[in-house]
Amino acid sequence: MTTNRLINEKSPYLLQHAHNPVDWHAWSNEAFETARMENKPIFLSIGYATCHWCHVMEKETFEDQEAAGYLNDTFICIKVDREERPDIDAVYMAACQLLTGGGGWPLTIFLTPDKEPFFAGTYIPKRARFGKNGVIELCQAVKKIWQSESEKVLTSAANIAANLPRVFAFTSADEPDESLLDQAFNLLAENFNERFGGFERKPKFPTPHRLFFLLRCYHRTGNPRALEMVQKTLTRMRLGGIWDHVGFGFHRYSTDMEWLLPHFEKMLYDQALIALAYLETYQIIKDPFYSKTAKEIFTYVLRDMTSEKGGFYAAEDADSEGEEGKFYVWPIEEIRKAIGPEDTDRWEWFFNLKEDGNFYDEATGRKMNTNILHLRRRPSELAKYAGITEDEFYSQWEKFREKLFRVREKRIHPLKDDKILTDWNGLMIAALARGGRMLENPEYTAAAQKAARFILTTIRKPDGKMFHRYRDGEVAIDAQASDYAFFIFGLLELYQNTFDPIYLEEAIALQQHMIDDFWDAENGGFYAIAKDARELPVRPKELYDGAIPSGNSVSLFNLLCLAKLTGDPSWDQKAHEQIRAFSGTVKAQPSAFTFFLVGLDFALNPGQEIVITGDPEAADTKELLKALNLNFTPNKVTLVKSDRYAEQLANLAGYTDGLQVIQGKATAHVCRGHSCKDPATDVETMVKQILGKG
Repeated sequence: MTTNRLINEKSPYLLQHAHNPVDWHAWSNEAFETARMENKPIFLSIGYATCHWCHVMEKETFEDQEAAGYLNDTFICIKVDREERPDIDAVYMAACQLLTGGGGWPLTIFLTPDKEPFFAGTYIPKRARFGKNGVIELCQAVKKIWQSESEKVLTSAANIAANLPRVFAFTSADEPDESLLDQAFNLLAENFNERFGGFERKPKFPTPHRLFFLLRCYHRTGNPRALEMVQKTLTRMRLGGIWDHVGFGFHRYSTDMEWLLPHFEKMLYDQALIALAYLETYQIIKDPFYSKTAKEIFTYVLRDMTSEKGGFYAAEDADSEGEEGKFYVWPIEEIRKAIGPEDTDRWEWFFNLKEDGNFYDEATGRKMNTNILHLRRRPSELAKYAGITEDEFYSQWEKFREKLFRVREKRIHPLKDDKILTDWNGLMIAALARGGRMLENPEYTAAAQKAARFILTTIRKPDGKMFHRYRDGEVAIDAQASDYAFFIFGLLELYQNTFDPIYLEEAIALQQHMIDDFWDAENGGFYAIAKDARELPVRPKELYDGAIPSGNSVSLFNLLCLAKLTGDPSWDQKAHEQIRAFSGTVKAQPSAFTFFLVGLDFALNPGQEIVITGDPEAADTKELLKALNLNFTPNKVTLVKSDRYAEQLANLAGYTDGLQVIQGKATAHVCRGHSCKDPATDVETMVKQILGKG
């Protein structure tokens, strides 16, 4: 079997292409130098291991000898894993949007040897069809124009490259007030789908940071509409096919408006952020439907997505055996055989299973004679219909689910992208730390600690800075802004679970590294790549909160949290500089920056700083901490001062130095709006102070 240069890479995505007849290079100086020496343009293909249409283009084109021959003759071909190199993806996705008005993966870009783009597209077929050029026709055209009119191409590419910086330019303005939060709320409410939840027709992405924002709107205003939108969305997601009812976890997005037909890959960042949304909603509503979903997400992650060393894997593919969704869908007879004759009709009705299937191929619309398990009603309603309690429903379903799970485990599994990314791990650490604290589950806390320890000891340089990726014993790729932001977010959540000052200490150190290396001293905000990175024609800066929040948005939240935890006003000052740097852009389209608005809500409504003095393992301390987790108070921060950590904590948060235990009891010191309440030694008094009633 032939191989190309990708055989020496660690990325599962690049290794998927290592046996293509295309003479692939990884992104490297060598590749661009070869292009200069051979006077060839670059064919840049960007994708990721669990991308369905990336697989389609590989099968159709990159594995095809004829197409590969044209590509090798015309171009120097470079493959990039967008999850390994989000900076490269950001720059050339911006070029694609500039040239075509759209984007997606696989991303196809033609470059000059100086890395300047002159053509952009996404999936391109092998040959022309439906009036769209294919790879072969494009190769023929590019070769001709490169040989005869290369100056024209170079001039055009230089003009495109010159316009790229404006894609990453943002407008500053005075700091906004709460009217901007209200404006964003109204925009989301206008786009809300009353029947199925969510905010698009199709495709529909979970985008849980929108739900975080709405929950804060509810907390700030008491407007029930905000909570209704969150409940509807989370409920319909959990009932739909986007949820894996057999093995747990959420698929990446729904191709329809009903959350029924998913794009089947599972991403680590989705599990983390969606779990946080269910946890926060549970705090408000106290409905175990939400906490149960978060627990099942964690079950999936700890069972299937956790390495022996403690880090979390990146993703699972949509495809297996060359078919999207094959691992997840069911012929009706296979279900009947798996669960046996007992109550088969009832479960078929509950999960909307059909003899001829309910699964339609996304691309062709053809019915596939298989089923996606999904519910039309909540389990409590189905239990009532069946004449059983909700607990009985769950108990019976768990028996049937386990039977289906055992059958499914014998199938050929989708590819697991087992690289460990610092940024996505940070999000999962945050979710597990929050889950461990709120649900009083030490297993979640231990998993978060193990992952954090792995990253701090393995994916880190001797000078304290971070790497982006670990796989198969190798750490590589300098960390980017999102790595620092998301991992700091995880450390701050882990501190407020364990109250071990080492996590706060590490968060402070990493935040300072981030400011030193990524801060834009002229315009404010954080660049995506460090100041010494010189590989790309433009230094990207990101703010848009898409399927995943931006590093700038999460950093705003972190800076404000650090200011409250440490009492250091320099963090607060930097946060307000960041708000001003982006406010003009955010004001123009506020609903596109909802995690940024979570930070703005924190800045405008800073909540409480709570220091509990006492032994963290003592019953009275635990009683106070438990009470803090009962209610949704999103902008509070909590520290625990114990004899063991008093000196270390005083170095990090000097204002805690004089706080003491009162009358030998664990004591809560509650401060709000730059003023502090009398120390409280009982739960009732503390809660009244937090809620502004005492």
